[in-house]
Amino acid sequence: MNDLAGKHIVLGLTGGIACYKAAELCRALVKEGATVQVVMTESATQFITPVTMQALSNRPVYGSQWDAREPNNMAHINLSREADAILIAPCSADFMAKLLHGGADDLLSLMCLARPLDRVPLLIAPAMNREMWDHPATQRNRAQLQADGCTVLGVGTGDQACGETGDGRMLEPQELLQDVVAFFQPKVLAGQHVLVTAGPTFEAIDPVRGITNLSSGKMGFAIARAAHEAGAQVTLVAGPVSLSTPRGVQRVDVKSASDMLAACVDAAQAASIFIATAAVADWRPAQPADQKIKKDGSGLPPALGFVENADILATVASSPRAQSGALYCVGFAAESHDLLAHATAKRARKGVPLLVGNIGPATFGQDDNALLLVDAAGAKEIPRASKLALARLLVAEIASRLQPSSS
Repeated sequence: MNDLAGKHIVLGLTGGIACYKAAELCRALVKEGATVQVVMTESATQFITPVTMQALSNRPVYGSQWDAREPNNMAHINLSREADAILIAPCSADFMAKLLHGGADDLLSLMCLARPLDRVPLLIAPAMNREMWDHPATQRNRAQLQADGCTVLGVGTGDQACGETGDGRMLEPQELLQDVVAFFQPKVLAGQHVLVTAGPTFEAIDPVRGITNLSSGKMGFAIARAAHEAGAQVTLVAGPVSLSTPRGVQRVDVKSASDMLAACVDAAQAASIFIATAAVADWRPAQPADQKIKKDGSGLPPALGFVENADILATVASSPRAQSGALYCVGFAAESHDLLAHATAKRARKGVPLLVGNIGPATFGQDDNALLLVDAAGAKEIPRASKLALARLLVAEIASRLQPSSS
């Protein structure tokens, strides 16, 4: 799956040490299916050569508004008209100021000024020293650029080339790639607040042992990413998993089913959609030991009593906000057999409008999955695909169900 297939990106480079990251960003954009046309300012060429960017983009690099390769000598017009988006990475403080005031004394700034505002979006990835980034002038410029319709992708935090530490670093290439991909996704959940649970829970037996399952959390994390791409504010309540937080998503880490329940009840107060993807333990040890349980030489395991965990989905689905329609609840069922029968019964038992079923052993830990959507009208199969592709399809399904009827 190439998320940027068919997209033509003009990648602008301005002067800054972060130009070295632009090489990897260009490569990542091309790998994701985009064609990339690089345009560099003169100062950018002090940090990275046009030859490098030409090799990575497989296209000649432009740097002068007087480039004789253009028959009409209007590179600023031709390049901007061909683009699906202009991405400036890195974008220096000086270039931000130039964009704000409509400066046009080089090809890149001239091209940005000449772009058709209604169909060629401008995205910038600032890169500068922390003091420059925090300066009131830069922050005024950032705010006004956003007000003018520019998408400012934000900055990273960490060590800087000058030896200082703080905000102002250009985001990493993979972060920028995710932001560009997200930019082009339909914003079908704009204005919604989505609460997603993901991963397993861990129910302690003693300080070093516990009961859990094989859920990797990948499906839930993919749904959180897809919901953010669709324009929603997203809260992700995650059990113990080793996955990176999707860009733009607020993450709450929990361990046990009780922890997850408390986090969900709290977050559901502000949510408009709840997607319960987590594989929550049905039972927990009644009395976890304070110290590691030792073998006693009898050859017999310790006697363990269990109590049933509260049903997180049913609890949230029965809340006044869910019952009034202010919170749309979606459940997940990971089964080992008879998926349709079990998913249909679970949807009725939980009292939710939509239940998503899958075969757990066939998907736990995998990067792909197949889904069965069950609602009051019946069932719909979604064939096996990557979990991100399925997550986007599910988000679109949910969005369509939230639309008021046209009748």
